[in-house]
Amino acid sequence: MKKLSLILMPLAASALFAAEAGELYNPDMPEKSCMKFNRVEKVAINYAEAKADIYKKLDILDKIGGGGRVETAKQWLDGERPKVVKFLEEEYFGKMPPRPEKLEFKLVESSEDALGGIAKRRQYKIISTDKNGTHIFNVLMYYPQDASVEKPVPAFIYTNYNGNHTTVSEPEVLLPEEGTWLSNSKRGKITDNRAHDYQRGTGAPRNPFKDIVSRGYAVATFCYCEIYPDKEHILSENESVFRIFDKSAVDKDPRCIAAWAWGDCRVLDLLETLPFIDRAKIGVAGHSRLGKTALLAGAYDTRFALAVSNSSCCGGASMNRRNYGENLKFAATYFPCWYKPKMKEYAENIESMPIDAQHMLAAMAPRMVYVLSGTEDIWADPKGEFMSLAEAGKIYGLFGAKKMATLDDLRVKKPFVGDGFGYVLYDGPHQIDAYNWKCIMDFTDAHGWTKRK
Repeated sequence: MKKLSLILMPLAASALFAAEAGELYNPDMPEKSCMKFNRVEKVAINYAEAKADIYKKLDILDKIGGGGRVETAKQWLDGERPKVVKFLEEEYFGKMPPRPEKLEFKLVESSEDALGGIAKRRQYKIISTDKNGTHIFNVLMYYPQDASVEKPVPAFIYTNYNGNHTTVSEPEVLLPEEGTWLSNSKRGKITDNRAHDYQRGTGAPRNPFKDIVSRGYAVATFCYCEIYPDKEHILSENESVFRIFDKSAVDKDPRCIAAWAWGDCRVLDLLETLPFIDRAKIGVAGHSRLGKTALLAGAYDTRFALAVSNSSCCGGASMNRRNYGENLKFAATYFPCWYKPKMKEYAENIESMPIDAQHMLAAMAPRMVYVLSGTEDIWADPKGEFMSLAEAGKIYGLFGAKKMATLDDLRVKKPFVGDGFGYVLYDGPHQIDAYNWKCIMDFTDAHGWTKRK
């Protein structure tokens, strides 16, 4: 009977989350509520809808700190958005490192016949030099064969977890810089925090580059640990890009998400030098902690035309003032490398925090923002991510958006496409795959980025 039980358990678990396309999402799962250890104490994690919305929500049209209502797009851009960015810099994630005194883009490998012949491949080393030294990281890029000065293509910057060599199986793809510390990963076959040839292609399902190029897009990727090693609870700025700058030039509490966002911005610098890339159509995308990173990069650097958050959880698209799944009390203690120290104080009194996830999403307006969540990813609180996106939509309304999101739009595999902002609830766990990328490109194509299907 024990063997039978082992067989039946996965079936029962999958049935719990069974969903049909178009089905209205119901996140009420009180039986999943638990106590979870955050390295310091056990924190209550709630999955019951009845206990979820216990905090007063922030109306994004209320001016931050008081003083009336936001009534025009100009008031948002000139008055409120700068407050959001200041809070992100000073109290949430910290400031990005500055642009280095010297920045070099070195082409180290290329192919005119990549991904089975549909793409061209370029590999660059981005070399940043400042007062205290030099930092190097690798960028892998694919783009359509017909991209040209006369026909430039839009592009995505998409950070990867385990090294460029894990995103595809092509043997020419470079491993990370020698000595790069990588997070151990069962999926990526990383067991000693180092890169090896046998890891090639292990992350390919998360990186459907062939699909992306086939739709008429370029894609550039780099490994986030080449910028700042993600040791989660161990501060490692002396092993990161921060080390090349004078201490007076960087945040006094340097944190890794701000550093990873800096990496996105340096890749954007690279793409802007390439004549076959459409500089007006460059987006930044990320999954999970790198979804937070993409949103932050988009908030800090207005050159990005789009920011994409895929299951970015608490600290990303998920609304902090909603007590469901991962909460700030857990996150700020478990991941001290990610957040400024002040976030631990806000976690003890969440209603004292003057902004929420919707403000970071709306910092993209009138540029585009897209959010994806998974039906089985209850830790990320899909409903909370959707609620943030819907609230941010009010700011897009100030810029002329007509189609607003309501809770009736929170349906499985039925994307909501608004004017500049959108959302999809994919059917699955904490992941990003070809379906997610299809939805991202359908959204950008709905806004005129390419004509291909």
